[in-house]
Amino acid sequence: MSIVKKLESAAAATLRQPAELVARGLVSAQDLAALELVAARYAVAVTPAVAALIDPNDPADPIARQYIPTAAELVAEPIERADPIGDAAHSPVEGIVHRHPDRVLFKLVHVCAVYCRFCFRREMVGPGKDSALSGEATAGALDYIRAHPEIWEVILTGGDPLMLSPRRLAEIMVELAAIPQVKIIRIHTRLPVADPARISAAMVAALSVKGATVWVALHANHPRELTVAARAACALLIDAGIPMVSQSVLLRGVNDDAATLEALMRAFVECRIKPYYLHHGDLAPGTAHLRTTLAAGQALMRELRGRVSGLCQPEYVLDIPGGYGKAPVGPNYLMRDQESPTESRYRVMDYCGDVHLYPPQT
Repeated sequence: MSIVKKLESAAAATLRQPAELVARGLVSAQDLAALELVAARYAVAVTPAVAALIDPNDPADPIARQYIPTAAELVAEPIERADPIGDAAHSPVEGIVHRHPDRVLFKLVHVCAVYCRFCFRREMVGPGKDSALSGEATAGALDYIRAHPEIWEVILTGGDPLMLSPRRLAEIMVELAAIPQVKIIRIHTRLPVADPARISAAMVAALSVKGATVWVALHANHPRELTVAARAACALLIDAGIPMVSQSVLLRGVNDDAATLEALMRAFVECRIKPYYLHHGDLAPGTAHLRTTLAAGQALMRELRGRVSGLCQPEYVLDIPGGYGKAPVGPNYLMRDQESPTESRYRVMDYCGDVHLYPPQT
């Protein structure tokens, strides 16, 4: 049995079947047949920490909307695709995505503690897929990184790389930190939210390597996810000298209002986590019910600009389908003044929506 499968077996209380969700009162029994079809295609996992956050009496609960399967996932739109951000087009060897010159994604595992209903890798992760890279593939991925002196940053993703045991994670971290050109190792995870008890002293020690600077990017989408336990898990990492940034996805019915985004970004900053990215929803199959429009996202970012300080401002980004990378898609506050007799005057919009000339007229 693999390391990851042992860890999954140990998490016996995690809800993985629609019948278990019915038994916990998280979904209606009348929906069971449809949800069985969803679970046959897309992985389901709801940890005790996440299940405890869900209000079963609220049909619009924003936590449930992220983690509990619905029949809407069976409806795929023509514009959706199995690999919406084009990982495969930039994968020179198994486990590596090399889209940008100075950094690579290193996909060590294909399992998570929880499975988001909007996951852009939902066709590639979960039960029935390979749980982790083989030893041979891992060695090949490390060799690829060693052979490319332009690689300054390695981003551990998957799946959730913190699903690995501390021992195995430490081995990978030491190997990466020993590569001369690798100066930054970034870990993308949901674990401090999904299973905060797993952020142990042993896990923190595994991430604390010499030879490279380690960053952790936490994925959370609603302020209720930042529980006392989640905050304590993040504090263990930060107090050990590991800086953290946030990643969130703009989701309809979860955080697509200014008050929720404000509370989420403030909560990150209070936890010493710098807001980094607010992702526009990717075109993953069966996720249309969770996506907003770009116009709605831009309007929310305008509103957020007037509500919170720069510390709380994430960058609103779209991962361009086909593997072309992220592009900032936030609102534009600057436009050339067409009435100016010169080309050196602009119109600048403030957070209230008022427009001003720059330089000001004398």
